[in-house]
Amino acid sequence: MNKKGLMLLILLFTFGMLLAACGGSTESDDSDSSEENGDTEDTEEPEVEVDEGTADDGSGGDEIQLGSGSTGGTYYPLGQQMANVLNDNVELEGFDVSSVSTDASVDNLARIGRGEMELGMAVHLTALKALAGEDDFDGNAVENFGFMGHIYPEVMQVITTEQSGITSIDELEGARVNIGPPGSASNSAATMILEAHGLEEGDYEAYEEGFGDAASRLQNGNLEANFGLLGLPAGNITELSTQREVVFLPIEGEGLANVEENSDYGQLDIEADQYDFLDESVSTVTAYAILVGSTDLVDEETGYEITKQLYENVDSIEHGQSEHMTMENIINGSEGLPLHPGSEQYFEEEGLLE
Repeated sequence: MNKKGLMLLILLFTFGMLLAACGGSTESDDSDSSEENGDTEDTEEPEVEVDEGTADDGSGGDEIQLGSGSTGGTYYPLGQQMANVLNDNVELEGFDVSSVSTDASVDNLARIGRGEMELGMAVHLTALKALAGEDDFDGNAVENFGFMGHIYPEVMQVITTEQSGITSIDELEGARVNIGPPGSASNSAATMILEAHGLEEGDYEAYEEGFGDAASRLQNGNLEANFGLLGLPAGNITELSTQREVVFLPIEGEGLANVEENSDYGQLDIEADQYDFLDESVSTVTAYAILVGSTDLVDEETGYEITKQLYENVDSIEHGQSEHMTMENIINGSEGLPLHPGSEQYFEEEGLLE
């Protein structure tokens, strides 16, 4: 090959390499631009799947929430154990329930009413108020829930310490008083009880905390009294009694008469054997803690399984209040309330309804 031919061959080879390089660079730039803008096929497909999976079409797959109460009360630990029993025994596909801390009765019912929660623990009297649109639910009646079962008797326990020198509810004028979290049955009941003893809002310094936080304040001398609708015996009161001389403030006499006249709470004696530090019984008032479920978010089949598996496996619950969750008590607190269709089916199968 002569010199002229060799030069031509070199030029052709160089031109081909330039074309190849330009083509590769263009393809790479287009790919980078697509990924930054989210326009590639790989990024589009996962987005469609997420949208389809999270669509609010009423189907399963979402976690069921059971609203309990503040961490220092009875609802919270009991709710945790109830959720565990349900998860261990309900075999519906995708079923998954978790107990969450809330401000208890009023809060749980309000969340159910807004479609934010599936299950809730509540005082049955608060549920009646929600249904009627009264008191805390004035103008905002909650009708999309049904009774699913009795849990335990709720007992109003009003305590102070020997250090405070207070011996009656009437003496709480000007005192620092915890009435329970906003949106709880404890809160509304405490306010009513104080009013029944002649103490209006502003006559005392109100704290709105969970029972556990308030017990700590009592122990430290930063609170004079604590109101709480709790099971008997209440662990926080027992624990506090190991640190301070606990005194129960009774609901009796004219104050009790006013409570009974203006509410559906009934009188109950806290017997001395409920607490080691009690020497004699103490008069107070009581209601029922119940389980309610959304009739919008919990279908009949799921409601049936929840009621059946909870009450037929209640022996798996270690919390002391579970002793009240018997077939003999299961519909206590249901009077005047709608039944959840699934629970109603179970009650009928067990011959519990007339």
